[in-house]
Amino acid sequence: MSRPPRARGSVLDAFEQILIDGNERAATMDATARAAGVSKGGLLYHFATKDALEAGMIDRLDGLVDEDVAAIAAASEGAVAYYLRSSVLTADPLDRAMLAVSRLAQGGSVAAGTALQRTRDRWADALRPHVRDEAALNLVLLVSDGLYFNNLLEAETAMHLPVGADLDALIALVLHAVAE
Repeated sequence: MSRPPRARGSVLDAFEQILIDGNERAATMDATARAAGVSKGGLLYHFATKDALEAGMIDRLDGLVDEDVAAIAAASEGAVAYYLRSSVLTADPLDRAMLAVSRLAQGGSVAAGTALQRTRDRWADALRPHVRDEAALNLVLLVSDGLYFNNLLEAETAMHLPVGADLDALIALVLHAVAE
């Protein structure tokens, strides 16, 4: 019998939320089953171990990165502009998966750390053809990191995030600096 995708997704959603709200230690199998509204047996049907649950979360991230890399390649505004603009998005599925896998990495998961590095490498590979050299690529990646990190700060401690015309001006400045 195949595993119902909705129940599996609900378990991953619950695990992801626990990781985002707390940390890797709070994301126990029991807490995940409770949050997903499934029995422990129901959880074990989909994920036999916590390692399997973590692998499921990493697989979710990998799938979302596949979609993002495709969107980077197809972006009508250009790969670099799309990548920077998407760095200020919050609470979308990719952002949530990144946060959850980051929590796993912070808890010592080598597989999660490897997944995050793989994500960064894939983004770099998608952007590389659109910048003049590795220094320009690093500029784009680091500006994106700064935008993304600032999104994680509480509203009262965050610097003013560029939006609208301000974000357009920042993107234009970066595009000018990295043009081939």
